[in-house]
Amino acid sequence: MKKIILSILMVTLLSGCNGFQNDTFSQPEGKVIVNGEPYTMIPSNFEWDDGDVKITELRSRDLNELADDFETIDVDKKDILKFEIEKNPSFITITKQNEDGTTDNVEMNDNKITMPSKEGYYIYELKVTWNKGKETFVFDVNVK
Repeated sequence: MKKIILSILMVTLLSGCNGFQNDTFSQPEGKVIVNGEPYTMIPSNFEWDDGDVKITELRSRDLNELADDFETIDVDKKDILKFEIEKNPSFITITKQNEDGTTDNVEMNDNKITMPSKEGYYIYELKVTWNKGKETFVFDVNVK
């Protein structure tokens, strides 16, 4: 009887220490929310180093190619867009590419930005940083 109990304990102990994490790692997802409707942004240049998990995924596609993969959102002038990004990032910088190719830094407050007061097509790039990694998200809008 002691051998059976000892065998069960050994199997339980070994299966609990198999070297695999119980949780699987998933790449953080970023969403832009317009009028309550969430849109998943296009990810790029993802890096993560969490001891057991090390990922480097660099894409050489330019900003316009990434924006082509996103379904352009129609917004109104001065609309407010909100961001939801998984794993609680510690830092986010946002740039906006204008139709003429120039870029501007965009100020974000409470994970929200205000759309331009000028009609046009704009590409937004969010550079997101966590203490264990970083990622870039892209989306585009047509301001009417």
